[in-house]
Amino acid sequence: MRRSFFAFLFLAIPAYAGDPWLTIPGGEGPGKGKKVVLISGDEEYRSEEILPQMAKVLAKQHGFDCTVLFAIDPKDGAIQPNVIDNIPGLEKLKDADLMILFTRFRNLPDDQMKFIVDYVEAGKPVIGLRTATHAFNIKGTSTYAKYSHNGKVAGFEGGFGKQILGETWVAHHGKHGTEGTRGIFAPGEEKNPILKGIEPGSIFGTTDVYTVKSPLPGDSKVLLLGEVTETLMPDSKAVTGKKNEPMMPLAWTKTFKGESGNTCRVFTTTMGCGEDFLFEGTRRMLVNACYWALGMEDKIAEKSKVDLVGDYKPTKFKSKKNEDWKPGVKPEDLK
Repeated sequence: MRRSFFAFLFLAIPAYAGDPWLTIPGGEGPGKGKKVVLISGDEEYRSEEILPQMAKVLAKQHGFDCTVLFAIDPKDGAIQPNVIDNIPGLEKLKDADLMILFTRFRNLPDDQMKFIVDYVEAGKPVIGLRTATHAFNIKGTSTYAKYSHNGKVAGFEGGFGKQILGETWVAHHGKHGTEGTRGIFAPGEEKNPILKGIEPGSIFGTTDVYTVKSPLPGDSKVLLLGEVTETLMPDSKAVTGKKNEPMMPLAWTKTFKGESGNTCRVFTTTMGCGEDFLFEGTRRMLVNACYWALGMEDKIAEKSKVDLVGDYKPTKFKSKKNEDWKPGVKPEDLK
């Protein structure tokens, strides 16, 4: 009987304990039974902080089962954003219902990159945040070199960012680290389900506006325009002059049809850092976008619950140094 008791305790230990990813089981909510994989990996904007908090909101308040992946240092198993060629756990995409991508210039090996490409080719939905427009910088003779941000393969120019999300890396439009971003509803999109329950002007971020070339490709629909603000404070005035005349696209939807013939829904925003998720309007937009991407827009509440979960104090991103992450943190420490 004693042996049986300890055997029970062993079996009760979560299977993901010590794994190089974070698993957050969903509670009750419209997303119950749906699996979301959130992929972090950038050196600057603290994707390794915003995505675990976003996963907690999606799981605890909306019922989604969430798994967060990280750039991991294979030497000690710690989260290390400067490791550009290792994101363990991408096989979780095989049975995922939604992929949320926030990586920057990753040079993933073929055996990891394959899972991302297979996911997209299956026609499953994609959400891209900030540097996902330049998510990959694939070197050498990789099978997946065309997905690089500067890809030049005919018919797939601009790689993953341009072809799937709608834009690749172009430039900073606002002044990096000094001028912020306020989301302005694009004309005619005020009643778009992704903007449901969001007060005008409440979408804000400390990340500056990115340059986006117009027109966006295919069936892209711009939902938000990026108003450049004088400071990084949400009550800041808008800058005057050409930076806001006209304003750049800030968030949009589109579809992508891959070589398989399957078509996926895509939502992209050039906003995103740990601090951006402190703003309620920004959080609500991202949560609503998850529902839309999954074809669940009819389940979006009048005002989606987006309360922060636990003690969330994101690190301020730095504009020039890549050494501001919290060292020594392992995914299991974030449970």
